[in-house]
Amino acid sequence: MIFRYEEILFFYFLFLLSIILYGQSKLQDYTLDFPGTSLKLEMIAIPAGTFVMGGNTQSPEEEKPPHKVALDEFWMAKYETTWDLYNLYLERSIEDQEFQKSDIIKVDIDAVSGATIPYVDMSLGMGKGKDLPVGNVTYLAASQFCKWLSAKTGDFYRLPTEAEWEYAARAGSNSSYFFGEDPMALANFAWYAANSDASYHKVGEKQPNSWGLYDVYGNVAEWTLDAYDPKYYKSADKISKNPFNVPTSVYPNSVRGGSYKDDAFKLRSSARFFSSKEWKRRDPQFPKSKWWNTDAPFVGFRIVRDPNPPSAQELKKYWGE
Repeated sequence: MIFRYEEILFFYFLFLLSIILYGQSKLQDYTLDFPGTSLKLEMIAIPAGTFVMGGNTQSPEEEKPPHKVALDEFWMAKYETTWDLYNLYLERSIEDQEFQKSDIIKVDIDAVSGATIPYVDMSLGMGKGKDLPVGNVTYLAASQFCKWLSAKTGDFYRLPTEAEWEYAARAGSNSSYFFGEDPMALANFAWYAANSDASYHKVGEKQPNSWGLYDVYGNVAEWTLDAYDPKYYKSADKISKNPFNVPTSVYPNSVRGGSYKDDAFKLRSSARFFSSKEWKRRDPQFPKSKWWNTDAPFVGFRIVRDPNPPSAQELKKYWGE
């Protein structure tokens, strides 16, 4: 059989494509069951890849310059962390129940700091019912939830880096939003100022992005691992591979995705926001709680699982310690 030149090129293209897809599909989606409960954590496999991080010419300076970033593969939670799940850590209500454990991470569960039980309604009246996203938790509290889950499962859970968050939110797109440029379409994908009635909503009620992640825009904004530096992108040549701007102080840390109280501009994939001491303004305690904010019910978190954990000596910087 004699193949034409065009057919040879076509088969060669399919061969290359198969190599690329195989290299990007080693991880698989999975669901983690929580023993003794009906709760589940659905994790989406995010392929390794390279993307252009940052905004365009109309974007604020902290989103410039746009620059190429290469990331290894990881898993990301399908939904924002809910009150149901967070309360398992808060109340240690499955402490005597064992997960199916791996041997990747070995952390003594007793070494994990326990967050205090909130002293007021941290939802500020928006509710803590089934499938509602947790809010008003600090960077430390969100990170220690990840450490607790890592200790229970033996796998490495943490918050996403800024780069991982934006890469996953974009889901292969290079437009302002993963669905394009028209903010009028946001109502199909996000709870934000125009449609939220000034409240967060149950996770998963809007349409997901093309990688299967729900509420990456709006509902509650999401903590990332990174310290916030408005000039960080200026050193793009130094942060092109798995960038992580390690925090050296409590404030400010980077927050992504916008929330139910934000306008469309703040929900863009490249939009950056940061934590503030004002988020504890009404905290009457001295010293103020390291676990809870009082004025940021619009900030929650989404977790990732990293298949390539760092050394034991480096783990602390990933868990807010």
